Amino acid sequence: MAEISTADLYDERGHELQSLALQLQDIGGVTGFSGPVRTVRCFQDNALVKEVLQTPGEGAVLVIDGSGSLETALVGDMIAGFAADNGWSGLVVNGAIRDRVAIGTLPLGVKALGSNPAKSTKTGAGSLDVPVEFAGVRFEPGAFVWCDEDGVLVTKLAGE
Repeated sequence: MAEISTADLYDERGHELQSLALQLQDIGGVTGFSGPVRTVRCFQDNALVKEVLQTPGEGAVLVIDGSGSLETALVGDMIAGFAADNGWSGLVVNGAIRDRVAIGTLPLGVKALGSNPAKSTKTGAGSLDVPVEFAGVRFEPGAFVWCDEDGVLVTKLAGE
């Protein structure tokens, strides 16, 4: 769980933070989570998401930029289970998930646009640990992100 609420954190350090205005749904079994940012950029293809979540997360948050597509799910219960088992703090998904009831039982934070039972392709298309930007917020690998019921905050880049 996040040690400090995002509202209190913003009050203390707002000038250092970006606030994601995108209204994501809390889907995981944990609603307050934080950690260093890792990223995947992919479109309707979750092979790279699965691959990275099968590695040690060491408390990181995987930010998945699926270009806001709700046509196919980028995370299901098996992939989210890998994240929970491998020490990831949570997932922020600019796209859809599936198996929301099962994901809701996992000790993992998951924020996403919504859900869709349709499977994604699995060709491996996408990029890992590259800067991603959605809703005007830039997520850089190695930045820090805080998530709770109020929203998502991420540290600004030097020079912003």
